[in-house]
Parts: sequence; C-alpha cells; structure tokens
Amino acid sequence: MAFTAGYHAEIYGGLDELLHHAPSGGIVLAHDDPGSDIVAQILGGLADRGSWLPVVALSETPETTGVVAAVKAGALDYLALPLDVGPLCEAVDRVVIEANGHRQQRARAADARQRISRLSMREREVLDRLAAGCSNKAIARELEISPRTVEIHRMKMMGKLGARHAAEAVRLRIEATGLDEIAA
Repeated sequence: MAFTAGYHAEIYGGLDELLHHAPSGGIVLAHDDPGSDIVAQILGGLADRGSWLPVVALSETPETTGVVAAVKAGALDYLALPLDVGPLCEAVDRVVIEANGHRQQRARAADARQRISRLSMREREVLDRLAAGCSNKAIARELEISPRTVEIHRMKMMGKLGARHAAEAVRLRIEATGLDEIAA
C-alpha cells in the first residue's frame, strides 16, 4: 500500500532485521499483534543503538489495551487494517509533522544534557535545587554552605551553561531531564 501511495518502502522480515539494517530516516509501520509489545521493542532497540524513528502501529483487530500500550510506548499513531490509501497518506502527513517536533525536542534535550555534563557536582546540585524552586539561602542550608558560596557556584554554572538568567538554566535542566524528574 505504501508503494501505491507513492512512498518508498522497505519491508523487513522481523524486528532483528529492522534493528540491524535500520534506516536513518522515515517512518516505521509496525504490525501490532494482540498481546505483543512490538512498538516498545522497536523503540527500545533503536534507542539502544542511539537512534529514533517514528512508529505507526497497525492491527486488524485493534484492542483498547493494545492501542494504549503502543501509544504509551511511543507510537505516534495507531491504524486499523485493512487500510485505504487516503487514511494512510493522512496518517503519514500527520506523523511527519509530529516527528519533526520530536526530533527538535530530542536535539534540544541532547544539547542541554551536553551543557549540563560540563558542570561540577556542586554546580549540578545548585542547578537541581534551583530547578526545584529553592532560593540561594535555601540551597545554602540544604548543602550546608554559605549563601555567598552558592552565588559563586551559581555564577559558574550559568557561565558553563551559557544561560543569561536563572529561568534559562532551569529550562535547560527541564529539557535535559523532563518535568517528572524535577517534581520527584
């Protein structure tokens, strides 16, 4: 059907073949059998190799639990088979737009992680507490150092991150690790 719609398509015999010969771009259309976790396996396998591709799951009998599991695992769409060319093209167009957003987000996260990796342990502790909403005085109490020492670590941290203000440093921290980790 992808060929009929005018797309280039490559067919893989299974997960191992896909992972060993993964393309550098495109969209993965994965047949999702009931009870399988193929989407999680694909995305996990690609991540282990330092890669990411958008995945669209397909099934003849989509079950709510399977659709939810696939989307939670990272599928950008879930389509019921048999499928007409029109809905396939619409899904591909949607996924391309969404995938570009994911790629940009992943690039920002990688850049933020790289910047944060330059920080000393103490500078990282100051950033973590700053992201949690602590003042310099509260950070000083928690780390058992003087507020002036916190200011020095904060100044060095801002310079290493290339941040002009605290909000920018916190944004980098959030992009690097996500909101869930900060809230924990």
